[in-house]
Amino acid sequence: MARSFKIAQWTMIAAIAFSGAEACAQVAAAQAPDAANKDAQAQMKGLAPRSSPGDYQAQAKAGAITIGAEFTAHAVSTPEGIYSTEDYVVVEVAFFGAEDMPLRLAQNDFSLKINGKQVPAEPYARSFGSLKDPEWEPPASASKAGKTSLGGSGQDLNAPPPAPPKMPFELKRAMQQRVQKAALPEGDRAMPVAGLIFFPYRGKADGIRSVELSYEGAAGKATITLHP
Repeated sequence: MARSFKIAQWTMIAAIAFSGAEACAQVAAAQAPDAANKDAQAQMKGLAPRSSPGDYQAQAKAGAITIGAEFTAHAVSTPEGIYSTEDYVVVEVAFFGAEDMPLRLAQNDFSLKINGKQVPAEPYARSFGSLKDPEWEPPASASKAGKTSLGGSGQDLNAPPPAPPKMPFELKRAMQQRVQKAALPEGDRAMPVAGLIFFPYRGKADGIRSVELSYEGAAGKATITLHP
């Protein structure tokens, strides 16, 4: 009888322990999506707005909203580094207003007048074709492979020069993802919010005489002179 009682006690203890472990597993499973969502939100967090509109090169009002803007020419500034694009010029913009009043943003809200010629904004991904990291250098072996002696035997002097080494796919992809996160987000956004806008321009930066950013969107209209 005593033995049966002890067996029943151990059975009850094991059942309680199993139930506790199962409950912990359920809690962990419930918390996992929240942790994953937080990680995803952290990864998608883009370019942080500066402290105030006055921290930008120029400012303008559009209704109750204040816009700060800075022209960076062919430089693409992200929190992780500064890249460059020969085919586009970039404007960093930020919107400041009431935090409880979301603002709808769209790339089509912007255009840029360069030397008197108006050009519309284009998707950030179109800059990827000419996007470069000025700090990236090819491995020494690749650099040596591209150099040959003009006096070498058997060399075809009429052959075209070898193609420059390409950035590894992993590094290129990481660079593109950083630019994607730094681009101005679209849709309904809480303020303050900031990001980069891309405009096609293949000329040299020193040939730019005047730059004027135009905004026409949900907040109203604004024109910001960025150069001179």
